[in-house]
Amino acid sequence: MEANHLATINQTLQNSKTKHFTFANPPEELPLESGEKLGPITLAYETYGELNAQKSNAILLLHGLSGDAHAGGVNGWWESLIGPGKGLDTDKYFVICSNIIGGCRGSTGPSSINPKTCKPYGIDFPLISIGDMVNAQARLIDHLGIEKLLSVIGGSMGGMQALQWMVSYPERIRSAIPIATTLKHTPQQIAFNEVGRQAIMADPDWKNGHYYGSTVPAKGLAVARMIGHITYMSDVSMAEKFGRRLKEDKEPFKFGAEFEVEGYLHYRGDNFVKRFDANSYLYITKAIDYFNLLQEKSLASIFSGLKAKVLVIFFKSDWLYPSYQSQEIVKACKLAGVDTTYCEINSTYGHDAFLLEAEQQSQLIKHFLNTASNGHNGVKQ
Repeated sequence: MEANHLATINQTLQNSKTKHFTFANPPEELPLESGEKLGPITLAYETYGELNAQKSNAILLLHGLSGDAHAGGVNGWWESLIGPGKGLDTDKYFVICSNIIGGCRGSTGPSSINPKTCKPYGIDFPLISIGDMVNAQARLIDHLGIEKLLSVIGGSMGGMQALQWMVSYPERIRSAIPIATTLKHTPQQIAFNEVGRQAIMADPDWKNGHYYGSTVPAKGLAVARMIGHITYMSDVSMAEKFGRRLKEDKEPFKFGAEFEVEGYLHYRGDNFVKRFDANSYLYITKAIDYFNLLQEKSLASIFSGLKAKVLVIFFKSDWLYPSYQSQEIVKACKLAGVDTTYCEINSTYGHDAFLLEAEQQSQLIKHFLNTASNGHNGVKQ
C-alpha cells in the first residue's frame, strides 16, 4: 500500500460540504504550547444549518481521535444526531465541525507538506496539544465572524476539547456538553495508547516516521487500532456481538483469525489503515495523554469564572473513561458555581456509546440546548 493513499483520502474530502480555512502564514505562525510555532495551517471543516443574523445559534462540534470534519449527512460520524428535528436541529442551529490540527483528514498534520523542506513533515511536525487544537478552532470561529458560540459539544477526545474551551475561552461559549471524557488521563489510559504507539514504531515500514512515498506501516497501525477498539467496546457488547463463535472459514490448528471477534478486529484494523495516517495516530494519542486540566490548578479553580451552562454525559458500560472521571468534571463545575447537569445513560456499547446511542443523547441534547438558548435573540424555539 502506498503512502499516497492519503492524497486519495483528502481528495474524497473535497466535496461540496467540505471547506478549508488557511491561516497563520509566516511570520504570523500559531504559537504552540510546546514553545514551537506552526504555520501556515489549514483546517478542513463542514457546516450544517444556517447562521442566523445575530450569529447566536452556532454550535462547535468536536470529534474524537479518528474523527474528521464530516459529522453530518451520509456516513457522517454523528449523522444520527445532526439534521432537522434531531438533537442538533439544523432548522435551529448552525453546526460547525472541523478536523483537528495534527490530523490527516484535510487539516495540517504530519502528512502535510512542510513549506521549509517541500516534503511531508513526518516526525518533524511539532508536538501538539488539546489546547493547540482549541486555539486553532478559535481562529476558525473568528474567521466565521462568530463572537460567542451557543455550545461546544464533543465525546472522548472531543470532550477534552470541550473542557479546554471551558478553560481557555469561557467568555466565548454559552454552554458546553462534554461526553464520555476526563479532566486528565490515568496511567492505565496512557498505557493503552503507548502500546498502540509502540506497535506502529516497531513496524519496519515506519522508517522513523519518514515513510511517505513508500510502503506505509500498515501492520503496526492496524494493531494499534485493534488495541484501541478493544477499549471502545464493553465485555457485554463483545459477548452479544461475537460470543465465542468460530468463523465459518477458519483454518483448523492455525494461528489465524479463528474466532469471530478476532476476524472483526482484523477487519477494523485493516480498514483503519485505508483512512488514517500512522504519524497522526502517534501525535494525537500523545496530545490526549498530555491533556491534564488539573496540572496547575485545584479542582475548585479549574472552571472559576465560567458562566456557561454545562451538561456532562456518561455511559454506564464505558470502562475506558469510567464514571468517577465524569463525576470529577461535575464536581469541578459545582465547586466553581457552574450550572451543571449530569446524566448517566444505560448502554451496553461501552465507550463507543457516544457514537451509537442516538435516541437518548438526542433527547438530552435537544432539551439542554433549548434551555441554553432561552433569552438569546434569533434562536428558534
